Amino acid sequence: MTELPASLRQQILLEHAGAAEFFRLNRLPIPVSHNTLKDYWHSLPWQQQDLGGWTPESLWEGLQAFLAARQLSADQLSIVQSLEITAGQGKDGTPEAQNLCLRPGEVICIVGPTGAGKSRLLADIECPAQGDTPSKRHILIDGKAPNPEWRFSGEARLVAQITQNMNFVMDLSVAAFLRLHAESRALADPEEAVWRVLDAAVAMAGEPFGPNTPLTQLSGGQSRALMIADAALLSPKPIILIDEIENAGVDRTRALNLFIEKGKIVLLSTHDPLLALSGSRRLVICNGAVVQVLEANSDEQDCVEHLAQLDRSLAAVRQALRRGETLDQQWKERFFTP
Repeated sequence: MTELPASLRQQILLEHAGAAEFFRLNRLPIPVSHNTLKDYWHSLPWQQQDLGGWTPESLWEGLQAFLAARQLSADQLSIVQSLEITAGQGKDGTPEAQNLCLRPGEVICIVGPTGAGKSRLLADIECPAQGDTPSKRHILIDGKAPNPEWRFSGEARLVAQITQNMNFVMDLSVAAFLRLHAESRALADPEEAVWRVLDAAVAMAGEPFGPNTPLTQLSGGQSRALMIADAALLSPKPIILIDEIENAGVDRTRALNLFIEKGKIVLLSTHDPLLALSGSRRLVICNGAVVQVLEANSDEQDCVEHLAQLDRSLAAVRQALRRGETLDQQWKERFFTP
């Protein structure tokens, strides 16, 4: 796009209430007397043009994406009733076991060895794929192919993804970051939302942090805890993808319960046996394909409490070592004596 259209539609966009919010969040002056976005751009001081990271074209595209995302309000996004994954194929072309249908409030665990294709399945859902990825899977929302804006607009997608690597580069405090997100959602009480998310994040993290902690100083586990709480409590996205939450040192059970309480569809890639048995179903991935879809049987359900007890014991040992304690005879008798 080399020339911005000087059209009535641009003027309408500039008068849209959401447009003012876009400029405010990006620390740009709100247009008040410009007929077109092109006129507005040329009115900006050269410092804002050169140092803001924008071009006339990217500013126009960013405004369009922002307004499209605002139209998909939390109420609109929450009406998703099903996520369907039509069977594709493995790395060698082997057909997958079956089609899948996921409902709000379900946690689906994805298991398999490293390199089996767990992340590929999450990526297919994040796209969402329409037979145009190596797996040849199709992702349907409420039985239909997703709208193009859900596929190609980052702001308008239905999926929030929490990856293994969560590193912030924003020069903001935790509270300032959460406040920006709350205000962009036009919440009635942004401050209440900030503290609600912060409390949930601190409860999940292994080490406490406060509202004034810079984002860049958060550890990997604290960053994951913050984004999990943010995705559960602030994000309107109805589908959550999580890649190996156990590597972050967060309270896994508390994290999953947050998403379940909010009626999210959760897909969780994991190597942790306790998590693998905590979902309503688990998908077994081998050589890029879903080869089994399993529900925990009665024997496995009996094992969950024993695994939880072992997990609590390991957590106690982990905390003791973090405090500088040594594992003496008392520890051996408590945890390691048959």
